[in-house]
Amino acid sequence: MTIQKTFEQMSRYFNDMIIQKSTMGSLLWSEFLAMHPADAAQFFNYIDKDRVQDLFTTMPFEKRVAIFTKLSDTLKLHILSLLAEKERGQLLARLSIDELTDVFDDLSDDALREYLKLLHKKDRQKVVSLLKFDPESAGGIMDTDVLTLMADFTIEKSIKILQRLQPEKAFYQTIFVTDQDNRLEGYIKLEDLVLKNPKFRLFDIVHTDNVTIPAQEDRQEVVNIMTHYDVSIAPVIDKEGFFLGVITSDTLVDVVEQEASEDIYRMATVSPMEGSYLETPFVKILIQRGSWLVFLLLAQSISGMVLAYYEATLAFFYLRFISMLTSTGGNASSQTSAIIIQGLATGQITSANVKKFLWREISMAAILSFVLGVVAFMRAYTASSHNLLGCLAISISLCAIVMVSIVLGSCMPLILKKLKVDPAHAAGPLLATLMDIIGITLYCVITHYIIS
Repeated sequence: MTIQKTFEQMSRYFNDMIIQKSTMGSLLWSEFLAMHPADAAQFFNYIDKDRVQDLFTTMPFEKRVAIFTKLSDTLKLHILSLLAEKERGQLLARLSIDELTDVFDDLSDDALREYLKLLHKKDRQKVVSLLKFDPESAGGIMDTDVLTLMADFTIEKSIKILQRLQPEKAFYQTIFVTDQDNRLEGYIKLEDLVLKNPKFRLFDIVHTDNVTIPAQEDRQEVVNIMTHYDVSIAPVIDKEGFFLGVITSDTLVDVVEQEASEDIYRMATVSPMEGSYLETPFVKILIQRGSWLVFLLLAQSISGMVLAYYEATLAFFYLRFISMLTSTGGNASSQTSAIIIQGLATGQITSANVKKFLWREISMAAILSFVLGVVAFMRAYTASSHNLLGCLAISISLCAIVMVSIVLGSCMPLILKKLKVDPAHAAGPLLATLMDIIGITLYCVITHYIIS
């Protein structure tokens, strides 16, 4: 049986599963408890919110903790609001500092104060310090619950510390080394502890060629840095060089996935959703999508105003080619914007080579506009009863539209990035609407000039 069918069966016999008095209910409950926490967490999306509390509180505590960490932040907050204060505190105490920070990011100030009271003083201080960082920065995504070693430790002492603290602290193949003031000195590998003399001190074997990430660095730039230097873990430091935490390959994968999702939303002129689609309030989605569509509708009406102004110029023959011209312009700009948005996201296009990119695209625009202009002339000529002047107007218009489309598609993402706006906005409906307006305007003006 597939997991989807299992979920459907569990949803159908939900009450029996919770009570566990019938054979079917007991079997389904046993199957639910045996599921991987990630799969079990997915089942919460299949049930109504009024059933969430019954399911969550019926589970053994350890199973609750395992599943809770796999839920979306929105659902985590909903479950916390349903629990008694004691149960809430027990659950929060089992979460890592980074998981707590992610959940608390969406709380109001009053709710945040209430939840912080449930944490131990040490954890409370760590959470408050992390909440000061922008969630989109390196400081906002780093892992702080990580083991570091001091530079004056011997290898022998370091091994004993690892054996002692391993269950409580996360450590990786790369272990970072600090001085007594917690300033980053470098890193060692686990194999260094095995292969080197136990009496050596860490400052004798420490590697100092590590890539460091400033705490205020944007998370997209963090991805570019770690990808460029091919590192799976990187230390996060403040302006004075103090060690704050690490960014791991798992975090990197999460960031890439989130950035890709946000880019897809922005390309469609939809604001990125904080939770899943079904968890986001219907009215909120309606307002977000409706406001953009109303704006694009009003913007598109400019095209109608231009056509109305040149109504006397555009005979039926010229009207037949409007769709061909505007579509070609939109396609050309979309191609270019996709190339530069991908280049900016992966670090292939930077301030160092942007001039080379622009020159290359302008050259491409010139050649493509000429080729497409010739094709447009031939297409219009076959349908025009040999109206050479009209065909020339269509051909020149298409050349101008393609040229402007590619230049605009190249420059808009760069301008948005300069303004600290996600370049992904320069794609999809927004760019298509803009090119429709520009394309029709160019077509009307050029045609009017030529046939007049």
